[in-house]
Amino acid sequence: MSTSSIDKASTAAKTIDVDTLRLWLADDAELAVLDIRPSDEVGYASPLFATNIPADRLEAEIDRYVPRAVVRTVLVDGGDGVAQRLAEHLAEAGRSEIHVLAGGIPEWTRNGTEDLPTFDVPGKDFSLGIRDERDTPSVSAAELKTLKDQGADVVVIDTRTLPEFTAGHVPGAVGVPGAELLLRFADVVPSPDTHVVVSCAGLPRAIIGAQTLIDSGVPNQVSYLHDGTRAWKEENLELEAGATAVYAPVDHAAREAAAQRVETIAAGDKFPRIDVETAQAWAADPDRTTYLLDVRTPEEFDQSHLPGSITSEGGQLLGVSYRTIAVRGARVVLIDDLTGARAAVVSHWLQRRGFEIVLLLHDFESRVTR
Repeated sequence: MSTSSIDKASTAAKTIDVDTLRLWLADDAELAVLDIRPSDEVGYASPLFATNIPADRLEAEIDRYVPRAVVRTVLVDGGDGVAQRLAEHLAEAGRSEIHVLAGGIPEWTRNGTEDLPTFDVPGKDFSLGIRDERDTPSVSAAELKTLKDQGADVVVIDTRTLPEFTAGHVPGAVGVPGAELLLRFADVVPSPDTHVVVSCAGLPRAIIGAQTLIDSGVPNQVSYLHDGTRAWKEENLELEAGATAVYAPVDHAAREAAAQRVETIAAGDKFPRIDVETAQAWAADPDRTTYLLDVRTPEEFDQSHLPGSITSEGGQLLGVSYRTIAVRGARVVLIDDLTGARAAVVSHWLQRRGFEIVLLLHDFESRVTR
C-alpha cells in the first residue's frame, strides 16, 4: 500500500450506527455529541439534546467545546453527508476519535423520539421533576394580573438573560438572571412581606428560580408564573419591552444577606474547592477533560477573569448545560467571586444532572487576573 493510501485510511471518518450511539450514551466514558446542522434548523434543542455547533463553525470552534483531541466525538448531521467530510478534516488535524452517526438525525429519529436516550437532561423535564418533588407554588397569568390590579405588594422577577428580558417581559418586572437571584435579592426585594413571582418565557427557569429562593430560606411568599410570558400573551395582555428595570451593583448589605442564604441553600451540598493553580493543572491534564466555567455575569467576566476560563452565565448553564458542556464525564469547575452565590445556585441544581462539580472562589477585586 502506498504512503498516500495509508494516510487516507488513517484519516478516514469512522461511522457508527444508532445502536452503537445508544450504547455510548449509556456508558461512563467521556463522550461528545455534536449536532452540526444550522442553528435555525436545530431550534431550541436537538432531539439528542446535544451541543449544536453548525458545520461552518465546527473546525474553528471545536477546541473550545471539546478541548482534548482524543475525546470520543460523534458528529451528527441532517443526513446530507456533511459530517463525513468534516470528520475527515478533523482527523487530519489530529483528532483521533471522530465518528459520524450514519444517516444523521433522520436515522436517529426514524422510529420516533418517544423513547430515545438524550445526551443531556432536557431542561423542561428537569424543572418539572423539581416542581413535582418540591410542590413549587405557582400563579397563573390571570391571577398575577388580578394581584397587580388590586395593588398587592408583589414583584415579578424575570430570570432570563437581559437581552431576552429586554425583548419583552411582564410589565413592571425586574430582570435578574437566574444565577444572580441570591446575590441580588436583598436589593430587588427589600421587604419580607412582598410576594415574589418568578417568571421566564415558559417554565424551566421560573420553576428553578422560585425553588432556589425557597430553598435559600427567603421569608417571602414565592411563586413561579405558570408558562411565563407565553401565558401572559395568551391572556391577551401586553408585554413591556426595554431594559426597564434590571439589577444594580450589589451593595454590602445585599452581599451579606446573600452569604447567609448561600449557607442555607448549600447546607446539604458538599463540593470540593480548589485554587487557581490546581484548576489550571487540571485544564492541562492530557487524560481528563476539565471545563473552567465562570458563572458571573458576562460584564464581570469582561472586566476580569482567570486565564483559560470561559464565560458561562449561571442561569443559562442550568437551563441548557449541553450548549456549553459538550463532553459528558468531564470535570466542571465553577468559578465565582468570594461570596460564591452564583456558584452555590448553579452547583445546587447541576449536581442532580450527574456532573462532577468543583468550586473555585476567587478575589477578582484585589487581584489582577487578566
